[in-house]
Amino acid sequence: MNNLVRAYAKPKPQHLAPDAASILAALPVGCVILDADNCFMAANPSAEQFFGLSLAQLRQLELSELIPADHPLFLMLRHVRDYDVTISERDLSFESPRLSRRGVAVQAGPIAEGPDCVLLTVSDWSAARALDRQLNFRNAARSVAGMAATLAHEVKNPLSGIRGAAQLLENSVAEGDRELAVLIREEADRIRALVDRMEAFSEEPARRGGVNIHRVLDHVRRLAQSGFAAHLQLLELYDPSLPPVWGDRDQLVQVFLNLVKNAAEAITASTGEGQITLITAYQHGVRLAAPGGGPRVHLPLVITVRDDGPGIAADVEKILFDPFVTTKPSGSGLGLALVAKIIGDHGGLIEVDSRPGRTEFRIFLPMYHEEQAGAPDPR
Repeated sequence: MNNLVRAYAKPKPQHLAPDAASILAALPVGCVILDADNCFMAANPSAEQFFGLSLAQLRQLELSELIPADHPLFLMLRHVRDYDVTISERDLSFESPRLSRRGVAVQAGPIAEGPDCVLLTVSDWSAARALDRQLNFRNAARSVAGMAATLAHEVKNPLSGIRGAAQLLENSVAEGDRELAVLIREEADRIRALVDRMEAFSEEPARRGGVNIHRVLDHVRRLAQSGFAAHLQLLELYDPSLPPVWGDRDQLVQVFLNLVKNAAEAITASTGEGQITLITAYQHGVRLAAPGGGPRVHLPLVITVRDDGPGIAADVEKILFDPFVTTKPSGSGLGLALVAKIIGDHGGLIEVDSRPGRTEFRIFLPMYHEEQAGAPDPR
């Protein structure tokens, strides 16, 4: 019997060490090998995605055809070859007619493939920065939620009394004093509206399901074109094969309506005419580690709101999603803070890239899987 069992037992698999090519192919950062003339010798799939070119296309190019010859990267490469050292740099910008990347982290080091060959890695450092900022947004949102709970309890009741007294005074005081009573009532309404907006930061459970993001964006577009963006051009560049988003439909409407409204107001305040573009795409390889050492979250769905307005000042862009930060004369500074909170609650990520004539808000969201819930949300 033992011989029979041994005869039919499956042989144990041989565990072979992967070769260098398979290791490079699995890396989530772009890796290329440059020869002594900075021509591309090899590139992994992440590098192909970063440069937007296939390996066959890259092999026909020199690095200077993608990046200006006076770029600091070339000085780095020279130092690597001259001193046989590894050099790292973060937050570089690659801007040329063939490539536009900002917030790039690079590392260059010598390899033994040939004389003066260099292994260059490139990665989008802006995603890591955005994740750090997202955690700050969440903490700030929790602070606002606590403040809203306090204000709702301590302010709303006496505020209602003040408003009611002002209404009574409107009908019993002289004409000259009536304006003051109206002012008191209107200011009481404004404070109550502010408290109501802050209460939106409360930790309410989201109704998650499979959401067709194109239906969400179409709803937002129709609302915008029938109201605040009627004088603007709204364009749609959609990937029709995009899978459903794992999220709450109403909250996502709130997010993109806020972003489109902000874009429309920026254009209106500047030139009065322009365009807003809504873009959807599937992007491979965007995986972020959850806070606290949790599982890595895949965020392949990218929704972009782009406008051709005046752009955002650099000093404002750094704190754009903080509560009470606004450049509008009558703004409360809570709209974008709420956007950041909702996206954070969805396990997503938000980035902003702005310069005069082009501002982009990019939202990275998780994909819906059948095992996460029942049938997809039909809305």
